[in-house]
Amino acid sequence: MKLYSYYRSSAAYRVRIALNLKQIEHSIEPINLIKNEHKSADYITKQPQGLVPCLETNNGQFLAQSGAILSYLDTLYPNVKLLPADPFQAAKMQSFVDIIACDIHPICNLRVLNYLTEQLNIEGEQKLTWYRHWVTVGLSALETMLDESSYSFGEDVTLADLYLIPQLYNALRFEVEMSAFPKLYNVYQCCNQLEAFINAKPENQTDAV
Repeated sequence: MKLYSYYRSSAAYRVRIALNLKQIEHSIEPINLIKNEHKSADYITKQPQGLVPCLETNNGQFLAQSGAILSYLDTLYPNVKLLPADPFQAAKMQSFVDIIACDIHPICNLRVLNYLTEQLNIEGEQKLTWYRHWVTVGLSALETMLDESSYSFGEDVTLADLYLIPQLYNALRFEVEMSAFPKLYNVYQCCNQLEAFINAKPENQTDAV
C-alpha cells in the first residue's frame, strides 16, 4: 500500500498511526501542500479534491478521506480493531471522533487558515485567535467525555485516539492553553509513548522541514 501524505496534515497523521498500529506494510509518498503538489493534474486523478491523505491499495485503487481509509483498513486488517463490538459503545466513540472530524478540524485546517489571511486579509494574530477559539470549544466538549483511563476509551488504543492525538499536536503547535484539559493531555502523553504514534509524528516523516 502507498499513502499520499503531508507531514503536518492531521488527517494523514491519523492514517499513519493506523498503518503503524496494524503493522501494515506500506510506503509514504509525500505531497507538499506548500508547493501545491496536491493541485497537480496527476494527483487530482488520484484524489479529486486535491487533498491528503489518499491511499493507493495493492490493487492500484485510490481511496480518499481519512475516515473512509480508516474504515477500510479496520475491515481489511482486523488484527487491531479500532472500534468496539458493542453497537452503543461504537456509536459513542464515533460521536467523539465526529466532534474532531466534523466540528474542529474542518474549520482549522491549512486551507481555511490560508483563506483567512490570503483572501480576507486577516492578520496573523487574529488568525491564531480564530484557531484557538474553535479548538478550545471543541476540546472542552471532548474533555467531558473522558474518564481517567490511559486512552480515550479505556486501556486500549481505539479510533478515538487516532483522531485526538493529531488534533492535540496541532493545538500545542499553535499554543492552545492545555491546562483546562488534563484528561485529554494525559491521553496525549500515554499515546506518545507507543511506537505506532511516535513513528507517525510529523517531525519523524521524511518530508518534515
